[in-house]
Amino acid sequence: MENRDIDKLFRNQDFDVTEPASGHQERFLEKLKESPHSKKGKLRSLWAPLLAVAAGLLLIIMLAGNFIGFGFTNNSGDLANVSPEMKETQLFYSSLIKTELAKVNDVKSPETEAIVNDALAQMEKLDLEYEKLRKDLVKSGQDKRVIFAMVSNLQQRIDILNNVLSKIEEINKLKNPNNESNYI
Repeated sequence: MENRDIDKLFRNQDFDVTEPASGHQERFLEKLKESPHSKKGKLRSLWAPLLAVAAGLLLIIMLAGNFIGFGFTNNSGDLANVSPEMKETQLFYSSLIKTELAKVNDVKSPETEAIVNDALAQMEKLDLEYEKLRKDLVKSGQDKRVIFAMVSNLQQRIDILNNVLSKIEEINKLKNPNNESNYI
């Protein structure tokens, strides 16, 4: 756009260029002071420092509790919170359980459905037991017996899945007619 185009654009516009009446600013400021919103602002300005101090104290207490060992934050009862080694152990077993469970679901058939359903029921029982152990771990302050029981629970799950896979394999071998060596 050129200057001439801009001049044309603004030439036909009606701009308010008049000055407000005298005392307008004073009346506006007086109304602003009398508004109910300004009183809330004063109240907030009184409480803001107190709330900031309270939040700071709460943060210091929580950090001190974690440092001392009470653990107000990030203590969900997982093995991962015990130590880096236990975190690796939990990740290893969890991934192995997921892999084995996927294998079981892949080879599931009508002939093996009862075995798989039984194994899944046992897995649910172990899962409930594991949740109780997680709560016990928090209560006991990371007692080694509870940690051992949690690892043992994960191992039992893997054993169940491996047993189911081997039984499914046996059933599939028995179904296969190629295993018969005698002909009539």
